[in-house]
Amino acid sequence: MTRTIQGIGLSVKRLQMRHHRALNLGLGPLGVTLVQWDALRHLDENPSASLHDLALLTFQSDQSFGTLAGRMIQRGLIERVPGPGRAVHHRLTAKGTALRRAGDAIVERVLRESFAPLAPAELAQFDELLSRVLGKSGDSAGLGGQ
Repeated sequence: MTRTIQGIGLSVKRLQMRHHRALNLGLGPLGVTLVQWDALRHLDENPSASLHDLALLTFQSDQSFGTLAGRMIQRGLIERVPGPGRAVHHRLTAKGTALRRAGDAIVERVLRESFAPLAPAELAQFDELLSRVLGKSGDSAGLGGQ
């Protein structure tokens, strides 16, 4: 018997929250939260993205991402660089790049452990089903990336 659609939606949220908690715990010793690591990841993967685009990619408001970027600049993780015209872009510093890379290994470990109960074919099927539910863009921001 299939569960209700609400039950399935709740399970998706529970999985998200389990990942969020485990990733924050794993990233903590690096002195970074999941939100901060995700910002570093998206800055690294989208070097010409505007602050607005980065806010969308990280599920934040423009104001929240601007505040986060300011804190990350103070910590020496990112820097502002001039873009075309009056645009300003952000990029990772060497310290930010090292932190992002160290976080990558932790994120990989946590997610592998979480999805370990699935056989490789089941994980591939899960990915296909999620992609179908999310639609062509693969994310709610419609900006691509992961």
